[in-house]
Amino acid sequence: MESVVLHNLSIGYLTKGNEKVVASGLNATINNGELTCLLGRNGIGKSTLLRTLSAFQPALEGEIVISSTQPPSSITSLTDKQLSRLIGIVLTEKPDVQNMTIEELVGMGRSPYTGFWGTLDDEDKKIVGEAIQLVGIENLQGRMVHTLSDGERQKVMIAKALAQQTPIIYLDEPTAFLDFPSKVETMQLLRRLALEEQKTIFLSTHDVELSLQLADKIWLMEPGHLSVGTPRQLADEGALSRFIDHDGITFDKESLTIHITK
Repeated sequence: MESVVLHNLSIGYLTKGNEKVVASGLNATINNGELTCLLGRNGIGKSTLLRTLSAFQPALEGEIVISSTQPPSSITSLTDKQLSRLIGIVLTEKPDVQNMTIEELVGMGRSPYTGFWGTLDDEDKKIVGEAIQLVGIENLQGRMVHTLSDGERQKVMIAKALAQQTPIIYLDEPTAFLDFPSKVETMQLLRRLALEEQKTIFLSTHDVELSLQLADKIWLMEPGHLSVGTPRQLADEGALSRFIDHDGITFDKESLTIHITK
């Protein structure tokens, strides 16, 4: 089912009165219950697109519609409070927090309902506990956030987004600082949450091989074009070969694997 729809979207910046277009004419849909991965070369505009989807910066043209609201709503028509109950965001930056337990950090996901300094009631605490359980970090309860590994911290931030109880979760490079087993575990977790909790999960990543194996859909940003489809569809269309093939690197579209020449 459609969750987020882009209509002729143009993204970019206004600097000193001049408009810098990063990408234009973007038409695509993100579905709930699916893990969607955003791929593209450095500088192509992935972060700009993610910030625009998150309403952190305005679109230059076109609109982004949240289909899960009744009636469907353009994000420009929604208040910050409404958006905070629709969209959860997990950024690349590590949270710079001291003397905070994981329960307290996950509990901050309840702020759209309690206010930033709001006190959690029993229902809020129940939701926080369920979010911790969904991510599988019960063993970390009572730990201070600054003592966690990168992989553990990332799970806490995902739990915080789940505690926010939004239908949509955007993640910016969620596996950036993780070792390979933790990358796999995090991507598997996100796919499971999308499927079992019927969340709309959309993330930008440089982990191409993991995306090919675990993503339900891929958005591939290319110069002047956005290709959207399953890994198999983008392989058959040649989009993945255009993106991956390079000196010493080839993409096997039959097996959806990447080969490096020694």
